[in-house]
Amino acid sequence: MKALLVICVLALASTPAILARTMDRCSLAREMSNQGVPRDQLARWSCIAEHESSYRTGVVGPPNSDGSNDYGIFQINDLYWCQPPSGKFSHNGCGLGCNDLLSDDITNSVRCAQKVLGQQGWSAWSTWHFCSGNLPPIDDCFK
Repeated sequence: MKALLVICVLALASTPAILARTMDRCSLAREMSNQGVPRDQLARWSCIAEHESSYRTGVVGPPNSDGSNDYGIFQINDLYWCQPPSGKFSHNGCGLGCNDLLSDDITNSVRCAQKVLGQQGWSAWSTWHFCSGNLPPIDDCFK
């Protein structure tokens, strides 16, 4: 029994801690605004985060048909945008590890998502069709 306890403690000590959180529409909008994201984009980003991850920062999606995975609050793909922990090939367009997208600090996720948006547009997200029309205004988050 003591040996099992020691093994569990050692396993926990050697596992890197990834602190994740669940945000909501307004907390995400305010944080993104504080990071310089234009206010006219915030409702769309909130919609994407809602449909991609339910506002959860620590989500790794199931394998896609090409074997890739999606990471973080915006479900950013590891084949193109981040280096997966497995070491498999990635174009790594954001120049960071995929686990960097799983933190409760969303700075890396926001910067990488903005890069994806700049290169591929909103349709880079498969859930875009939920977010392409009129969305509720985000202004109530800033009152």
